[in-house]
Amino acid sequence: MTVAIRPAVPADAPLIHRFIGELAEYEKLAHQAVATVAQIEAALFGDPVRAHCHIAQIDGAAVGFALWFYNFSTFEGRAGLYLEDLYVRPEARGAGAGKALLAALAQRCVAEGLVRLDWAVLDWNAPAIAFYDSLNAEAKSDWITRRLSGEALRRLAQSSVC
Repeated sequence: MTVAIRPAVPADAPLIHRFIGELAEYEKLAHQAVATVAQIEAALFGDPVRAHCHIAQIDGAAVGFALWFYNFSTFEGRAGLYLEDLYVRPEARGAGAGKALLAALAQRCVAEGLVRLDWAVLDWNAPAIAFYDSLNAEAKSDWITRRLSGEALRRLAQSSVC
């Protein structure tokens, strides 16, 4: 069994969209997965590029993906990488595809002089947490993720602050 990682290409947009749907089902968030193939294609391959993606293959068959973008550490004055989604199909788990995807991103970080690789994991996802622990990934339990979206985001955008 040979695991290979490659950058996504525009023809992969439908595949990435399917992976996102499968991930949403696994995370019990399918009702939130409203992105279209066209939106995925525009974000990954449009102008400007908003995110990047790698595809994991085992013996030539696509089995997973990592979708990521650059972030920035003001304290360190250097860019980092934020992994938005990592997904490997259930039948391919344990074959090394997830680790290979993370290794490819770690290699990018080192090659580009990036300061860190960040991501989040759902607190109930014990298999993923155990996998990340096996890589010695640091749990950042002292930070609480916050989000503005939907009406709250629109309301703040329309507020008068000046």
